[in-house]
Amino acid sequence: MEFDKRKDAAMVAMKSPEPDNSPKGTLDLPIIPLLNAINSHPSFFTTSSCSGRISVFSHPTNQSALKKKAKGGTWIFISHDPVHPSSLLPLLYPASPDPPSPTPSQNIVFRFEPLIIAVECRDLEAAQSLVSLAISCGFRESGITSVSKRIIIAIRCSIRLEVPLGDSVKLMVSKEYVEYLVGVANEKMEANRKRTDLFMSTLIKNGFSSRQIPVKGGVNGFGSEKYDEGKKIETLRSSGGNGVAGQEGKLSSETNGSCKFIPVNLSTMETDGEPVDRLLLWGHSACSVDQNKILIFGGFGGIGRHERRNDLVLLDAQSGMVERVSVMGAPSARLGHTASVVGDFMYVIGGRADPLNILNDVWVFDYAKKEWKFLQCSGCLFPPRHRHAAAVVGSKIYVFGGICSDKIISSLYVLDTLTSEWTEIETRGNRPGPLHSHSMESNCSKLYMFGGYNGEKALGDLFSFDVETSLWSKMKTNGMAPNARFSHSMFIYSNYLGVLGGCPVIGHRELSLLNLLSSSWTTIMMKSIEESLFVRSTANVIGDNLVIVGGGASCYAFGTKFSQPMKVDLRQMTSLCDDSETTGQTEEKNNSFLYSHKTEDKVNQCAAQDSTFEELRGNNVGLLLTEHWVLRLDKQYAKLGKDLLKKIGWLDLGRKVYTMEGKMHICFPVTEKFCAIFEDVPKVGNNSEICNDNQCWTASSYDMLLKGISTQSALNILKACGATMIVDEVVNIKKTPSSPLKVMKEAVAPLLNHHRLPSELIEQLPLSCRWERVGDMIILPVTSFKDPMWDSIGKELWPIVAKSLGTGRLARQNRIAQTGTRDSKLEILVGDDGWVDHRENGILYSFDTTKCMFSWGNLSEKLRMARLECKDQVIVDLFAGIGYFTLPFLLRAKAKMVYACEWNPHAIEALRHNLHANSVADRCVVLQGDNRVTAPKGVADRVCLGLLPSSECSWVTAVEALREEGGILHIHGNVKDTEESLWTNHVVHSVSDIAKSQGIT
Repeated sequence: MEFDKRKDAAMVAMKSPEPDNSPKGTLDLPIIPLLNAINSHPSFFTTSSCSGRISVFSHPTNQSALKKKAKGGTWIFISHDPVHPSSLLPLLYPASPDPPSPTPSQNIVFRFEPLIIAVECRDLEAAQSLVSLAISCGFRESGITSVSKRIIIAIRCSIRLEVPLGDSVKLMVSKEYVEYLVGVANEKMEANRKRTDLFMSTLIKNGFSSRQIPVKGGVNGFGSEKYDEGKKIETLRSSGGNGVAGQEGKLSSETNGSCKFIPVNLSTMETDGEPVDRLLLWGHSACSVDQNKILIFGGFGGIGRHERRNDLVLLDAQSGMVERVSVMGAPSARLGHTASVVGDFMYVIGGRADPLNILNDVWVFDYAKKEWKFLQCSGCLFPPRHRHAAAVVGSKIYVFGGICSDKIISSLYVLDTLTSEWTEIETRGNRPGPLHSHSMESNCSKLYMFGGYNGEKALGDLFSFDVETSLWSKMKTNGMAPNARFSHSMFIYSNYLGVLGGCPVIGHRELSLLNLLSSSWTTIMMKSIEESLFVRSTANVIGDNLVIVGGGASCYAFGTKFSQPMKVDLRQMTSLCDDSETTGQTEEKNNSFLYSHKTEDKVNQCAAQDSTFEELRGNNVGLLLTEHWVLRLDKQYAKLGKDLLKKIGWLDLGRKVYTMEGKMHICFPVTEKFCAIFEDVPKVGNNSEICNDNQCWTASSYDMLLKGISTQSALNILKACGATMIVDEVVNIKKTPSSPLKVMKEAVAPLLNHHRLPSELIEQLPLSCRWERVGDMIILPVTSFKDPMWDSIGKELWPIVAKSLGTGRLARQNRIAQTGTRDSKLEILVGDDGWVDHRENGILYSFDTTKCMFSWGNLSEKLRMARLECKDQVIVDLFAGIGYFTLPFLLRAKAKMVYACEWNPHAIEALRHNLHANSVADRCVVLQGDNRVTAPKGVADRVCLGLLPSSECSWVTAVEALREEGGILHIHGNVKDTEESLWTNHVVHSVSDIAKSQGIT
């Protein structure tokens, strides 16, 4: 059993998008199939691995003089693939060596290390079997390394190579000898690969599976491992010596386009008060309060045993004072939530309490009064989620994306903090897809969202959302945009949007800043950032400083890493950006390749035309814009033209591209802004060499052209390619996605007309907020389609309704049977049966909707019950149903035992199924029949009476079920607000009288 639990934990870690603590942060791509094969066998799982690597390693010359932490040394170079013989030379023999370092001398060693895999085995027999297979394939050093509490084997061989090169002051070998060593290492790498392939095929022949198990691999997150020649180097630190410099030394004091490498002052914060360990977290939230302070909540890590936290910590960004805010009634421990400040209140939304418990609750912390409050929200149902993003505009909190179980969310919700009401926003425009682990910030009336993970890969898209028009836009920017990433941080300072950290971890020395006025990116490289791992950290702007709290990663095999709190001066950053943009503008003016000097004066006016666009529309251009226009290009220039239009944002995404004249010309719909400036640009030559060369460009040179293209240059290239403006005679407008209700109306209306039924029937269609989704079934309200005339076309109607709602199963609710068993009278309209799987608060509820009712209204009460501390307690649930309260008591409140009473045989069937599905059947006794007969006596610490409208019929039974020393009754009932105090008094007096009659005082 313990072996299976450890294997489950290891598999979760392998599938997690978080980086591990290896130098690379991910599994090595070449051995992922081999790891899949080993892990597919029930008797084995891998705990750590390396596919083989060529490296240059630096370690202290006199280790005894250093701290224990430094004994491991650092890598100057790592590659898990064959290496070009000359690729190490710039690192080992830099053209401009650094000045002598005051740090101790470092020994420099060249290494080749073959494959090594650590595997935990179920038993000794299994271990011996796998070792035997490995040895037969050439891994002759394989053997059993541990047989105490866990049986561990190591799969390895002896084709190692380790050669000292000298030290950080002076290398003792020539460049030619280094190239020779690389060649030898490449030969060993090939021999290592052949043995690995043989081992893989041997495993398959011996019954191991070759099926793919999704794991993280490659520098781009999940999936393929993509390197260009320059990205094969994994530099962790510079050795700091005179003779040897890491890759950062090669970049020092150089600029490359919009990328600067300058020693920016990113410093570790000095803290006081509470131990700094309280800030060693990841997956937490942090909000700026009181101008100079940061309020931190939740996350994983903290003091002592690393676990999920519900601590509230206050960090003074100026003094470094760390203070724990002790408040009663805090939310449950969690990570992956969001926290947003509106006025004096911090709103905590969602998160994950444990792998099965995904939350959708909202908690409010009153900073002035220092107290927590659970917020009872109205409006539409806000689905549980974690790893979502939230941003504040005015009094509203906007929440996008996230993940619940295996479902990634693409909806945008808004919480009005004045009314505590949730609303799902129907958006339009170029919408982002399902995302989690992205970032979102607000500026005025716009939301900005970057990156994230869509279930297959990390993304690098930047979207904006206008809260006034509900319009999404995919932003077009200039300069070197940040790499695709997730679990990163984002902030807004002055007119800049910043992106920092995240996963993959290849860019953790970079801070990317976007000038929101010019839409230009600048990437600043920082020398002091490589010591930290800014994954799932937080970044808050305090005055002119950026304060970064936490970040890190957890790995089953290598443990957990956390980052210290750090601070950087943003004024220095933004001044560098301003210098970069000024330099870029100067260089562009001197670029004679992209446009001729004859048109320079005219074209340069385009830069100012953005601000005078409305004035242009008022003149002769206004007549031009009364119709839709397209830009016509010869087919040979179509790709170049389209890429230019998309790059600058001139392509009208609301209309479709079409062809003319036997597909010889392509017509691209263009925006009004483009129409306003294009006709004022004179024609440049006749299909100049700029256009003629476009088919000969390499991919890299083509990308370079597009990345650095300016407005003026793009206009001239289009003119040179013979582009002309013509009226759009097709005007094929792309359809904006419609709401389900609109789709349903459009589909049902022709059916009514065909059968000559009154058109007024269309008003009986249910609003989107009225139907419910349970599992994969949509349930229509009892008030919908109530006119008998609908029944006459039911066979044609229901499939149309189901399709418009995007479901394969459709049902209509009827009144709950007013019997003691409260049977469901739900009617299946489309689909074979009524069984559904519904997950709520991380708990799986399965039931037959046609026979059992499901209570939606007690979600907050189920959450409250789940938060009770019921360890070592016995509970009697007198009205268990399908497990509404029984399951939260067992799964979340950790009750020792629950006696579940229920007399509906259909609910009993579902209850038994749910107990087994949630793995708690061993702690529950199901008692079928009338609870007044079946309920146990004198055993309960708590009794749950979750029957509405009243449970008074079983109050005597509940008191009898309590232990002799008494206990707690959870009594539910429907009561008018004006009669609440009368009902409370009635309950108290009635239960007191019953208790006295039973001899309980």
